[in-house]
Amino acid sequence: MYKQLIRPLLFRCDPERIHEFTLRLLSWELNWRPNRAVMRSLFHTAKDDMPTELLGCTFRGRVGMAAGFDKHALLCDRLSGLGFAFMEMGTVTPEPQPGNPKPRLFRLPADKAVINRMGFNSKGVAYAARAMQRKGLAKRRMIPVAGNIGKNSATPNEAAYRDYEAGLRALYPYVDFFVVNVSCPNVKDLCALQGEKTLAPIIDALVAARAKEAVRKPILLKLGPDATTEELQYSVRIALEREIDGFVVSNTTTQRNGLNTPQERIETIGRGGLSGRPLHAAALRAVRTVRGAAGRGVPIIGVGGVFSPEDALAMLQAGASLIEVYTGMIYEGPGLVRRINRYLKQHQEEIPQW
Repeated sequence: MYKQLIRPLLFRCDPERIHEFTLRLLSWELNWRPNRAVMRSLFHTAKDDMPTELLGCTFRGRVGMAAGFDKHALLCDRLSGLGFAFMEMGTVTPEPQPGNPKPRLFRLPADKAVINRMGFNSKGVAYAARAMQRKGLAKRRMIPVAGNIGKNSATPNEAAYRDYEAGLRALYPYVDFFVVNVSCPNVKDLCALQGEKTLAPIIDALVAARAKEAVRKPILLKLGPDATTEELQYSVRIALEREIDGFVVSNTTTQRNGLNTPQERIETIGRGGLSGRPLHAAALRAVRTVRGAAGRGVPIIGVGGVFSPEDALAMLQAGASLIEVYTGMIYEGPGLVRRINRYLKQHQEEIPQW
């Protein structure tokens, strides 16, 4: 029904406007316990659970919601009602900022892809913290929640560590672990933060801030698919030497190779990060590279182009410990999560123990 009826209606609307509408609708629906119970009956079956201990958390399955869907903490752990085992909230910046000018979100149906240049549009970390406090996330979370933190566009890279530290401090009581976004191609010069001169101070500031907290919470570094093998290996080495606990791989890509969408349309859209089906191969390559550099025992969340249960299994076999979806759900519908959970349970003997 989703592909035949609902998706065609949604795709008639402006992508960003329909995203905001969907987010608010879900926020209202999933705020009520009876509604969450109904949703769970549709999208989650306990017999498909596959409990996994990782990052100091118990995950009931392997599938989470990627960053970018819930940037303002409207949903957070309420996404358990759709079958997700965890979710990543953000990216959140210290101060509110509008992001890049609109339009900045574009669908490519012929490629089952999306191009976005949102640019860290954020209501600020204080807004997100208040929203999470109202939901009671300081005391209890139905599923693990990650806080994805970034820097304000106006902050120069040499001072970026202050922004990341501010994000960590504000969200610390409300999340289970952190994701440090230094690889988004839609923020000017952000990817340059992956170099040692800027990456090391960010990690050092975060680790020092964490040391002052009563409870140690894991910090993961988000790496992009456009980095070379050598660059990824270098980032992994620097991060692990400075007590980073794991990685999220990968981000969106600036590449446009092999698309079915007419070139004129691509040129009209302009710059932005590509997500969706065409990203899958590059994301798998990046996950394999990071796993090879990090070795066993280091958590990796794999994300990029997961559109089917088979895609999810391939990501886990490439080196991921958990996976995330986002664009895949836009094209395949919310039932994708349940299909993946069921398939992975049936094929759990094929999932390596990283």
